[in-house]
Amino acid sequence: MSARLIDGKRIASDHRQSVKQAIAARRAAGKRAPGLAVILVGDDPASQVYVGKKIQACENVGLVSQAEYPGADISQAELLALIDRYNEDPATDGILVQLPLPAHINASAVIERIRPDKDVDGFHPYNVGRLAQRVPLLRACTPLGIIRMLESIDEPFRGRQAVVVGASNIVGRPMALEFLLKGATTTVCHRFTTDLAREVGQADIVVVGVGKPGLIHGDWIRTGATVIDVGMNRLDSGKLVGDVDFAGAAERAAWITPVPGGVGPMTVAMLMSNTLRAAQLRDAETA
Repeated sequence: MSARLIDGKRIASDHRQSVKQAIAARRAAGKRAPGLAVILVGDDPASQVYVGKKIQACENVGLVSQAEYPGADISQAELLALIDRYNEDPATDGILVQLPLPAHINASAVIERIRPDKDVDGFHPYNVGRLAQRVPLLRACTPLGIIRMLESIDEPFRGRQAVVVGASNIVGRPMALEFLLKGATTTVCHRFTTDLAREVGQADIVVVGVGKPGLIHGDWIRTGATVIDVGMNRLDSGKLVGDVDFAGAAERAAWITPVPGGVGPMTVAMLMSNTLRAAQLRDAETA
């Protein structure tokens, strides 16, 4: 393997430590610790794991977390009412509704019900729109975490060819906007892309978030490129792998993220950072 690993665990730990120090400084100045409300609908095992990690991370940095676990049979009206309760709670700076939601719940309506200034996932149309207009406030956690990872290796952005594989609202689309904000020439590939290998092969930076193990072949990667693999797929053997052929890509790339231990820790770290940021923005409004 010639590529160097981008250690998401270490970078995330550094960011969490910065958040912890900032929260300690707030409290020393007589301000309350930021508060995060987490809502998990149903009992999806993977979602339970993610929520558990987020709550533990809150405790580690000094955030005050509240968790709600309504059953999968909760009505949409009841879920919206629960969100409204935290929208009006002055001790709650951030609200996170864990996705995916049960089929009878309109996820878009749920996301839009969260007040934009408490949207620490960065999914609300208002926050996505601000990012598109180059005046971001709260930004989607995974794309923002990827930008922080790339900054940690001094990745040059301006004029670079950035290719995003996957056009989801959670990763792909906001990731493209983040790259545009940084001055990269940006391409988004999706299920209608006719020659994925060609698009990936011209990229200086590749970000892949589709959920298909081995989708990106190692020999597609341009020599010296930076590869960010957002995918997290469990094989029948139990092994966790990404969307990129890691071994093959690592022979050609200059930098690559491991799976696990790459992007995942950064997503949680950016959630902590966004919650602190939301509290700081509310402080500024009331000053």
